[in-house]
Amino acid sequence: MKTKSVVTALAALAQDSRLAIFRALVQAGPEGLPAGKIGEITGISPSSVSFHMKELFHADMVASRNEGRFVIYSANFATMNQLLAFLTENCCGGNPCTTVCSPACSVAEDASS
Repeated sequence: MKTKSVVTALAALAQDSRLAIFRALVQAGPEGLPAGKIGEITGISPSSVSFHMKELFHADMVASRNEGRFVIYSANFATMNQLLAFLTENCCGGNPCTTVCSPACSVAEDASS
């Protein structure tokens, strides 16, 4: 993942509502959620959900698909895993991970395979 993409992704997540939306989508899994349900879960108004989705979509943190008259949003797990791998690629200075950082390192290892 290029540094510019990392900065864009982190900037998109560095806002309370967008972070809440992204976490809700991660919890929903690959099947995703319609915008209305995202609003219900997060307590964010529909017009605000649309605004925040645009930012997350621009950062490639979410994907969307049409199902009938609904737009279903889902977390882009590939981008999320690339971001985590980028952030943890030099975990523990290249040495075997300690118990302090092993969860982050195992995510990075999973993302690179």
